[in-house]
Amino acid sequence: MTSSSDRSHDVRSPKTYAIRTYGCQMNVHDSERLSGLLEDAGYVRAPKEADGADVVVFNTCAVRENADNRLYGNLGQLAPKKAERPGMQIAVGGCLAQKDRDTIVKKAPWVDVVFGTHNIGQLPVLLERARIQEEAQVEIVESLEAFPSTLPTRRESAYAAWVSISVGCNNTCTFCIVPALRGKEKDRRPGDILAEVEALVAEGVSEITLLGQNVNAYGSDIGDREAFSKLLRACGKIEGLERVRFTSPHPRDFTDDVIAAMAETPNVMPQLHMPLQSGSDRVLKAMRRSYRQERFLGIIEKVRAAMPDAAISTDIIVGFPGETEEDFEQTLHTVRESRFAQAFTFQYSKRPGTPAADMEGQIPKAVVQERYERLVALQEEISWEENKKQVGRTLEVMVAEGEGRKDDATHRLSGRAPDNRLVHFTRPDEPVRPGDMVTVDVTYAAPHHLLAEGPVRSVRRTRAGDAWEKRNAAPAEKPQGVMLGLPTIGAPAPTPAPTAGCGCD
Repeated sequence: MTSSSDRSHDVRSPKTYAIRTYGCQMNVHDSERLSGLLEDAGYVRAPKEADGADVVVFNTCAVRENADNRLYGNLGQLAPKKAERPGMQIAVGGCLAQKDRDTIVKKAPWVDVVFGTHNIGQLPVLLERARIQEEAQVEIVESLEAFPSTLPTRRESAYAAWVSISVGCNNTCTFCIVPALRGKEKDRRPGDILAEVEALVAEGVSEITLLGQNVNAYGSDIGDREAFSKLLRACGKIEGLERVRFTSPHPRDFTDDVIAAMAETPNVMPQLHMPLQSGSDRVLKAMRRSYRQERFLGIIEKVRAAMPDAAISTDIIVGFPGETEEDFEQTLHTVRESRFAQAFTFQYSKRPGTPAADMEGQIPKAVVQERYERLVALQEEISWEENKKQVGRTLEVMVAEGEGRKDDATHRLSGRAPDNRLVHFTRPDEPVRPGDMVTVDVTYAAPHHLLAEGPVRSVRRTRAGDAWEKRNAAPAEKPQGVMLGLPTIGAPAPTPAPTAGCGCD
């Protein structure tokens, strides 16, 4: 534990921090808040190339079966570093912390702080208490203390931002532990949401993503079934806001007024993430999903009728208990009919505390793996075919930061089309910044990206690009406290990647 001499040294020099984030967009949202809280308390972010930090925070996920092993493996790697570094502290938060609580300190007694999903605002206080008392602090609360958007933040992006509209979930899916850890849905007031969006736009943000565990159920907590569509339309009236996205909706709550609002609001992008989970009615019933295949395909049909160019992505679970080959074939059929641009595919993972964990008919790993590979192969084929339809189109692309890993070698830049497809394009002669817009012609399609190999048609410098330039030209400033940003990992990953989302919507 930290000695008094260590504490006196801490006062003289700023402490550094690092946050390691696992899981869904909600965790990414929380990590930006944690960064803001720590910087507000006087900590500074450790350089990426640094060998260590004074405070390491793990923001955990509990959805996947290997989440526990991954956490304890990483904690084990830090134990010798902490022993060699007087004053170093380790904190564990997020869904796994909410679930495991005291177990974390029993398995890893070198952890200093364990905090839950409802009290992230207490992290700096808990770190200081652990330092003074020289013992681990475990503080888990059962209900939300403060809506995350009231906390300070350090946004990762100058030009794109998350805006949380609700927390928690009222669904009871048998495979999902998230509602038990995040609690019942709580909605923000529309005025507070729009005030945050307007503040973001005033700072140069031009794209926002509305975020919720079940985003289109927004309004159930405030008694307005059309609250979400009204919110989309209100975002359309904010001058300077060029792109609006949202994630993730639930088919049960996806109503015609939302489709109309998407189609009729110019800055709401033609992109939709609609979790399927299974194409089998029998499996959907066992999952306690309140829709069936016909309802799901009906939604897809309506969306395509209103927005023919919409790119639709999904989540699918393979190998749910009791899934037969016939059930799986129904999933393949639904995938063929839906023509998803992208799918996040998951092998069913038994999570203690969920009804599905105790169901009969757990599927052997080899069977699940074989089905998973067939699904991935089918979706890969469809993704490629759908992307090929983009060849020859002229698109306005928002330049992104850090999305093209080979950009330097290929002398290209990367960005996102309106439907969120990743586009790599030829670097234009004139300077272009993340947040700026370029108009390009698509010349080639791969399963997970598009290429625009010809010259850029035009470059539109934007206030978002100005904001990015200002942030990168000036030294880091202490965060002021009301913003929330969109990290570079917020965009969909290729089909085989099972860590892109929690798969629980």
